[in-house]
Amino acid sequence: MAKALLVSPSYFIFFIFLIFSSATVSIFGEEYSYVKSINPKKMNMLKEKVTHFQLYWQDVTSGSNATSVTVLEEVNNSSTLFGSVSIIDNSLTVGPNLSSKTVGKSQGLYASTGIEETSLLMVMNFAFTDGKYNGSTFTVVGRNNANAKVREMPIIGGSGLFRFARGYVLASTYSFSDNGDGTIEYNCYVIHY
Repeated sequence: MAKALLVSPSYFIFFIFLIFSSATVSIFGEEYSYVKSINPKKMNMLKEKVTHFQLYWQDVTSGSNATSVTVLEEVNNSSTLFGSVSIIDNSLTVGPNLSSKTVGKSQGLYASTGIEETSLLMVMNFAFTDGKYNGSTFTVVGRNNANAKVREMPIIGGSGLFRFARGYVLASTYSFSDNGDGTIEYNCYVIHY
């Protein structure tokens, strides 16, 4: 006569749990298969380097060829222009004159965010159109205290030759005219591969 196998209820529950969890993994496991580790060498991420760019940001707000257009006016005639938003497509030049060689564009926006001081939220891509970096961009997003002699803002990413970019920019006013046009010197320190 065959002996009956006696299994305690706790073993039975554990066994059933094991079967269902295995089935769940096989059914739902594929859902997570889109994530995998990649060898950085396969993405040409061999050695980081730091590149310094000295550029002049040409903010032209006047005339028929304006590259900076205010799309929202300031609130209650604010002396700090609080609430105003400008969209930009400013030239990046190698020298301070507007006629200097253009090597790219600064495209994005700036918004006046200070009630008591002239501070701006800057959101812009530095898009290169010349030389080795043609087609590559890096992105600057940060606070710009316009009254400070030197303003620092972070570089938070990039594309093309600036993939995985990080770093910072130092901005200082080179000139500012009565009609609102300005030339800002940008020293950009970009860490990239």
